[in-house]
Amino acid sequence: MTELEHGDGDSVRLAKRVAAQLGCSRAEAERYIAGGWVSVDGTAEEDPATRVTPEQQVALLPGATAEEPLPVTILLHKPAGVGTTAALAALGAETQSGNGRFLKRHLHKLVLATPLETAASGLVVFTQDWRVQRKLVEDGARMEHEYVLEVVDEYISENALAAMNAAGTPAAPIKVSRQSETRLRIAGKGIRAGRIEVMCKQAGLAFKSLRRLRIGRVALSSLPAGQWRYLQEFERF
Repeated sequence: MTELEHGDGDSVRLAKRVAAQLGCSRAEAERYIAGGWVSVDGTAEEDPATRVTPEQQVALLPGATAEEPLPVTILLHKPAGVGTTAALAALGAETQSGNGRFLKRHLHKLVLATPLETAASGLVVFTQDWRVQRKLVEDGARMEHEYVLEVVDEYISENALAAMNAAGTPAAPIKVSRQSETRLRIAGKGIRAGRIEVMCKQAGLAFKSLRRLRIGRVALSSLPAGQWRYLQEFERF
């Protein structure tokens, strides 16, 4: 950690102090701060407008870069019974799983790219990246989703299974296969929130639980319920 020299006078904006002490532009100082690379009295501070006094210790953290932080995509394991608005509000450092530097700005202007019923659980995607948004929202009809459905019924009849499979169309087929007497695997393109519940009603089934396991090539895997992680650079939907 590289300690910066104290400034003089009354409190000033953090960006002004960093710029003066590093000999850089105000814009560059703001990028350091927004990137989480500046600490005040040992605590990272991401707001360039924060006011600091000469007595406060301001330091540049190891590995600091003035590059503009890239937009992020967040993968959340939404618990059943939690709406997406509440799920978004629960995102934070304390619920993060896996690697990646968490910044408060990563929660700004997030777009819900893959809505999911409140009663359902599983993979939900929030993104700041317009490319991901376009792929999942505008091209969403061509994206395959995979679910596991558990029904209240003690046994899923062949007629009910056939009715579930018949819910698809030639342009957007839905494949439903049996995993157990009460559990089905459902995979298909363009499955929107609420579609599977309608399919169940048409087939005479009452669903007990529904969980989304995969969107395109990105799977929920072992991500715990209520936690989230960043989409990695090598991952593609």
